[in-house]
Amino acid sequence: MIASSMLDTTAAPVSLDHIAPSRWRRGAAPVSKKSGYEGASDRILRRFGLAIGIAGVIVAVVELPEIADQSRLVAGGWTILTVVLAFGLFPVLAAVSIASSRQLIQLVSGAAAVSFLAAMAVIPFAYPNPVPEASSVWLYRVLALGVLAAVLAWRPIYAVVYLVIGAALSAFANAFVLPDATPVVWAGDFVRAAGLCALFLWCAIYAKAAADRVDRESAIESRRAAAVAGAAARDRERARFAALIHDAVLSTLLDASRAGTDSPVLRRQAERTLEQLDECRVGDVEPNRLDAQSATGFLRSAVHEVNPGIRFTARRWSGFDDLRLPVDAAGTIAAALTEAVRNSLRHATVPGREVQRTVTVTISAGGIRVVFRDDGAGFEMGQVPADRLGISVSILGRMRQLAGGAGFVESQPGEGTTVTLVWGSDG
Repeated sequence: MIASSMLDTTAAPVSLDHIAPSRWRRGAAPVSKKSGYEGASDRILRRFGLAIGIAGVIVAVVELPEIADQSRLVAGGWTILTVVLAFGLFPVLAAVSIASSRQLIQLVSGAAAVSFLAAMAVIPFAYPNPVPEASSVWLYRVLALGVLAAVLAWRPIYAVVYLVIGAALSAFANAFVLPDATPVVWAGDFVRAAGLCALFLWCAIYAKAAADRVDRESAIESRRAAAVAGAAARDRERARFAALIHDAVLSTLLDASRAGTDSPVLRRQAERTLEQLDECRVGDVEPNRLDAQSATGFLRSAVHEVNPGIRFTARRWSGFDDLRLPVDAAGTIAAALTEAVRNSLRHATVPGREVQRTVTVTISAGGIRVVFRDDGAGFEMGQVPADRLGISVSILGRMRQLAGGAGFVESQPGEGTTVTLVWGSDG
């Protein structure tokens, strides 16, 4: 790992008002997810995953009598295999949707969708043809579970393809076990299955799209808030400085022109004016600061200007998110962060698969931590050419020169890259 400052280890999260940012990097890392902020798309994904997982368990219980009745004609091993393939991953989906990452939820959901199709494919091998007195195979009635899992895991176009394949496969499985099945019966079963599942599919896609719109509008509002906050801070500083010039400087000069330079009162007034000017120069009340919401919006805007497809998450410690980040510090962090994003887009590509990139901003008392991760090609830190200045200058160098800032880069070939940027108000 390359770091711009040495790390100390701390056992528990503490206030950033009393520690250096390098210590906060480790101490504040385990932020409570309950108090953290999630985008609307993440929240809807998590709730859908939990609901679909629980629905899979409920459907399995409701279908047990029908499964048991039809299993009389099938060897016990086939029945167990079909049930496990159809429902086995839905409890897992419900569990991971409670607190796991978005990527894991989508992975388990996709696996559940594929496993459901595999259960359909088992039917012709397990059941006799035809099944006496059967009206439909039990899996035919619960195809919507697989479709919902697919729309949770994949893009809408792939979910639609899944619906068509699933409806065709379920209609074939149903026609296989029915006596006197004809192409007309198969077509009718296909239309019924596809039509019912299309309704569920549309509702889920619409809900996800609405959540994405909310996230986009939130990003726009955050950028506006950051701009308004910066403008308001500049206006306040101009007004404060104008008042100081009028009330102190001009008043002192006017008194000096009238009373000369020997007056003790004038001397004290001049000393006080100089102290006020020195306070303004040093910046005890530093202008142009961003609060937690404005800083988050500023960084989100910077990342999405480079690539709007990067997942951006903000987390706060409830009650301790009183961030006052100077605009110039926010600009430095944003510049280092966007350089890390551009480096990843240029060098982390892996042939044959999509590289996942995420930015996580964590805000605690008086400080901010920004983590950019990708699961791309990675690299060996010691083998970076000397003329490659993106890491040493544009990322670590920028953060090293920022008062209260620190930067860290971790990477291994084949394991992706993590860039961590930290700022604490105590320097």
